[in-house]
Amino acid sequence: MKTTETLALNFETDWKYAPAPESASHIRLKKQYDLFIDGKFVKPSKGNYFDTINPATEEKIAEIATASKEDVNKAVKAARNAYEKHWSKIPAKERGKYVYRIARLLQERAREFAVIESMDGGKPIRESRDVDVPLSAAHFFYYAGWADKLEYAFPNRKPQSLGVAGQIIPWNFPLLMAAWKIAPAIACGNTVVLKPAETTPLTALKLAELIQDADLPPGVVNIITGAGATGVEIVNHLDINKIAFTGSTEVGKIIQKAIAGTKKKITLELGGKAANIIFEDAPIDQAVEGIINAIFFNQGHVCCAGSRLFVQEGIASEVIRKLKDRMETLIIGDPLDKNTDIGAINSKMQLEKIKELVEWGVKEGGECYQSSCSVPQKGYWFKPTLFTNVSQSHRIVQEEIFGPVLAIQTFRTVEEVIEKANNTPYGLSGGVWTDKGSKIFKVTRQMRAGVIWANTYNKFDPSSPFGGYKESGMGREGGVHGLAAYLKF
Repeated sequence: MKTTETLALNFETDWKYAPAPESASHIRLKKQYDLFIDGKFVKPSKGNYFDTINPATEEKIAEIATASKEDVNKAVKAARNAYEKHWSKIPAKERGKYVYRIARLLQERAREFAVIESMDGGKPIRESRDVDVPLSAAHFFYYAGWADKLEYAFPNRKPQSLGVAGQIIPWNFPLLMAAWKIAPAIACGNTVVLKPAETTPLTALKLAELIQDADLPPGVVNIITGAGATGVEIVNHLDINKIAFTGSTEVGKIIQKAIAGTKKKITLELGGKAANIIFEDAPIDQAVEGIINAIFFNQGHVCCAGSRLFVQEGIASEVIRKLKDRMETLIIGDPLDKNTDIGAINSKMQLEKIKELVEWGVKEGGECYQSSCSVPQKGYWFKPTLFTNVSQSHRIVQEEIFGPVLAIQTFRTVEEVIEKANNTPYGLSGGVWTDKGSKIFKVTRQMRAGVIWANTYNKFDPSSPFGGYKESGMGREGGVHGLAAYLKF
């Protein structure tokens, strides 16, 4: 007769979820995508294209146009004409209707956008379906409502649009970043030239199709694709009034230098190395699940991922044990499978960077623990990983990693953990887990981070501003603050 322990062991080792793949039969993808300029798709001037790759399979999805200096000029000219002749002159209420229409169409095609986002970026379909696409639509809805109420948002002032906005977005949240930038810009009466990341251009290009369906006047939104050289042309263009960039701190510094001495307005949302703090009086199981969500469910592909964990000494062993146990249950694999917790790393280059920093963590004396899960043979994958026995000087603690890697340190007092949490060049976000409201207010007042969550993590709302301190950027996106970034007074 089998004992209870034997039955439990068999359950743990043999029981698995049946595959639950999301169908991709309903999506429409072209083999080749051109540049979206002045309301239509046009061939790149130099005829150059690059491949966008599915990181889970390493298979080519489509060919994407590379925009040259001539193409950037065309896009900016189209945006300027649309601004001068039409978009800045129509009633604000009419602008709001267009933005609202985009939101509705995005809702209607949510399933298609979610699948394409997971195919192109590698993130699990649950995240694309439940977070990225709904939040993207919510931002368009939110700013549609503000379009004709700018004087109420800024009383006793006279808000005016800036003109043409050049916007450059990263690969971790391609559709959501596009919504964050396009929605407030056009709601305020500006026109846009947007460049998505070269590794994740598809949902931005699908958004261009949706913009056509919404009958947005030609030239109001232009979407051009390419690598770093295309972004440089946007930043340096003389007829652009505003630069909005989300990406690495290194590139952000270059952009700041490039526009110094010009009249261009700027918003930068840059790197982060968020501190998640667990106190002894915290709801430990809730905190552990929050940590897992903060760093592993999104493959660590979030600039605000809680990649530094500080645990009060009295509960450190318990928290680490529970984290390791929970890591063993995570499913890594096909991003389109609804059971998947951890998808593919976005690109081979990003995977190499993660591996390098993890190797440094080991070299510098950190104790490395990885989940025992298996990974697919093809594609870009990295097992969920945590480090203990690390110090503030370790690279794994100081540098942004953008991967499913967690560095754990302990602390004794509130003062000690605040000092450690702030001991980084970044200041984008953070988290606090405690049962005491007074402790939440004490800690969050002294943490130098733009967004701090209490007893939760990675919760976003279009009405809430987002942005960082120090080398995590300047300016805010989201909420009324996001409007101010696209206005002059």
